Amino acid sequence: MRSAETSGADAEGFGVGKNAKDPGRVKASSPAKRRRFPQHISPITASIALTALLSAALFTIYDTARTFDTNQHQLRLIGATLASEIAELEPDIANAVVDLTTRRFAEVTRASLISAEGTPLNASNLLSQFVPAGPHGVLTVESSAASAWIGILQRSAIAFALAALLTALTWRPRKGGMLDLQQRHNYRTLASAIPLGVACWTRSGDLVICNDQYRERLHLGGKPVTYHDVVKRLIVGGYMKLLNDDANNRLLELHREDGSCLLIDERPLGDGGFMTLVSDVTERKKADTLLNAIREEQRLLARRYHEEKLKAEAASRAKTNFLAHLSHDIRTPLNHIIGFAELMRHQTYGPLGDPRYADYVQSIKTSGEHLLATFANILDLAELDSGQKALRSDAVAIDLVMANVAQRFTAQAERAGITFQLGQTCGAIVHGDRLGLTRMLANVVENSLRFTRAGGRITLAAFAAQDGVVVEITDTGIGMDEERLASLSQPFALGDATFTRDGIGPGLGISISRAIAELTGGRMAIDSSPSMGTTVAFSLPIRAQEQLQAA
Repeated sequence: MRSAETSGADAEGFGVGKNAKDPGRVKASSPAKRRRFPQHISPITASIALTALLSAALFTIYDTARTFDTNQHQLRLIGATLASEIAELEPDIANAVVDLTTRRFAEVTRASLISAEGTPLNASNLLSQFVPAGPHGVLTVESSAASAWIGILQRSAIAFALAALLTALTWRPRKGGMLDLQQRHNYRTLASAIPLGVACWTRSGDLVICNDQYRERLHLGGKPVTYHDVVKRLIVGGYMKLLNDDANNRLLELHREDGSCLLIDERPLGDGGFMTLVSDVTERKKADTLLNAIREEQRLLARRYHEEKLKAEAASRAKTNFLAHLSHDIRTPLNHIIGFAELMRHQTYGPLGDPRYADYVQSIKTSGEHLLATFANILDLAELDSGQKALRSDAVAIDLVMANVAQRFTAQAERAGITFQLGQTCGAIVHGDRLGLTRMLANVVENSLRFTRAGGRITLAAFAAQDGVVVEITDTGIGMDEERLASLSQPFALGDATFTRDGIGPGLGISISRAIAELTGGRMAIDSSPSMGTTVAFSLPIRAQEQLQAA
């Protein structure tokens, strides 16, 4: 705000006539300017009509901005709340929580999770916010704009109807002089109906009319004031920040010592005066500050997450490299131990003496071969996890792979008293490594043979669909509980004493099978119940060209 002497308000706007040195020139031009109104209309009536329409328009603009700003703010808070709630949840649970959003929050009409690379939904009748949701991608929260527009239109219609009514009530023929009592009363009625602080000033800075909200927000009380008095009071009670200053609008922010913030909008009137609109934007400023703080916190959390992720990936690479080097370093002496044990078992350079030495040598050879196989599995798993072991990408018939696995384990199953069943052919052809897929199924079948008692049954079957094939290995073995199933995602996990028989190994078969399935583009799932058995399923993709070949 400026003082009354330097306000610069004129019929043409702020700043008109600033360079005119002769005040008489301005006075002389005033009648000519007033002749723009029809001769039979009073300038006061025209001013009231202009003020009423402008106030209604400003009210509509302010109400629209406030309504949609409030809606967007609510959506942002709801989105931030949901994002924090689902950050640590599994994808399925997170989707379920998001689906219940419309029941929890009446303002939300739709909520969903989309990938970070995805294109946001473009619905013209919806308001939406897109909030980062960490590993789940981006959370979109939407609200219908229909109800907001209906309320805005209703309030705008009331404002313009009131403006038209007041214009009709204050219609007077043109005459000279100031506002009469009836016109002042009508002007005051119009100002009191506006939900903002409104004040109208003459060219010299005298107060024409103001409503109660203007006096309350500026703490003016009931005494008469001038524009110059108001400026001095505002400067003492805080500091002002100029946002815009041109010929049609002067916009300022008043920051008070108590933390409140007022938005002051000054606009010129047709008779050389000007009007002032005052609105309280304290809550909006606080919301913006809170939103900025939330964004900053999210940025810091994202940075910490990225740093921890890099540390975890570095630790994983270090572990993989360590296992690879360890396997290489131990396999060389084990080969020597196995070779020398084989020479001693055949007594190539003479008899050993005591017959028990032959059993000891055989035990050394068997243990060495077992250790060598174990470290070979460790090396394979390390190379698969690190991507150092490349798998072939050939067209492989699933039926042929299953037949090879069945031929390999049928005799072993018969010796153990277990029924081994091979399902019907499916004709599916996948793109992968034939030896790797064979090993993937063989590891699971071997585990089923180990943990299935005599009289049990193992079934190997495949089911083809349009986009993939599912291979299932089902047994009637001892099964596993939920705790044991959860531990299978980690290699070297053997569980309780039931799983620590001789010759079981370090528990790498499932991990290797899972790694081969994922490198082939598929997934592995396990379902098991104690004393009921276990089902291991591999889902592998089928490409369009391979489907045509299979057909």
